[in-house]
Amino acid sequence: MDYLKSVEAFILSADKGSFTAAAEVMCITPAMVGKHIRELEKRLGCQLIHRSTRRQGLTGAGQRFYAHGIQILSAVHEADTIVHRLNDEVAGDLRISAPVAFGNRVLTPVLTPFLLRYPEVNIDLVLTDRRVDLIEERFQIAIRIGNVRDEGLIALPMPPYRMLLAASSAYLETYGTPKTPEDLAKHNCISFTQWQSNHFWQMEGPGGRYEVEIIPRLIVNSGDAVRQAALSGLGIAFNSAVILEADIISGKLHRVLPDYTPPMRPMHLLRLPIRPVPSTIAAFIEHLSEENLIGQ
Repeated sequence: MDYLKSVEAFILSADKGSFTAAAEVMCITPAMVGKHIRELEKRLGCQLIHRSTRRQGLTGAGQRFYAHGIQILSAVHEADTIVHRLNDEVAGDLRISAPVAFGNRVLTPVLTPFLLRYPEVNIDLVLTDRRVDLIEERFQIAIRIGNVRDEGLIALPMPPYRMLLAASSAYLETYGTPKTPEDLAKHNCISFTQWQSNHFWQMEGPGGRYEVEIIPRLIVNSGDAVRQAALSGLGIAFNSAVILEADIISGKLHRVLPDYTPPMRPMHLLRLPIRPVPSTIAAFIEHLSEENLIGQ
């Protein structure tokens, strides 16, 4: 049986003077109170309560255990109070994993208002394009691009990750501007290692979905390196809008095949299935929702 329940039944029976009064407080039957106390006595190997048809009283062992039982219940109550307070308080350390480009350009700027709003929170942000293990690596939250595998995690949808094709003016002036997806096979192409295939680029356009086989001149595991290669005039970059849009707006890069858009990649915020949700995690998710970074 539940040891703490048995201790509670004993303490209440001693305080109230009867099993019936203790049962009313615990919302169980007097017989169940008696069973709890018998189990406690069996565990301790001694009788705690003298029982007769008219009255009951503590044995010598019962008097000694009563003092310790009070301390046990008090310690449990104090521990519960501390944990509940921590769970309700937006405070403590929050360890988050996020993709490098998204973390640098989108997530980091919105962390400042969150941290200023909650001065008792500290964030350990790890930027990596590697798929992390939340449990083994002690992450409370991971932001992940791509389809979510069934890992027993809670997945909250975020706005899809948009992809673009772009190249520099120097490259397009030298090699020409592709008019159709099939033209990409004749161009220098720059791929990012993390995407599903570096030799086949998919696009969606007026005629439906296209899959074009390309021969990448450069495959690199850094989105920023893909951008730098495109800026230097090497070729056409297939990369995220997060990385390329600022250069397109400034005119350093130009959209290639603007009517043909690479399929957007799903993105999710993942967290462990903890119940109830710790207040710091809940507050962070709410903050991202306010910043329109949690999808509806």
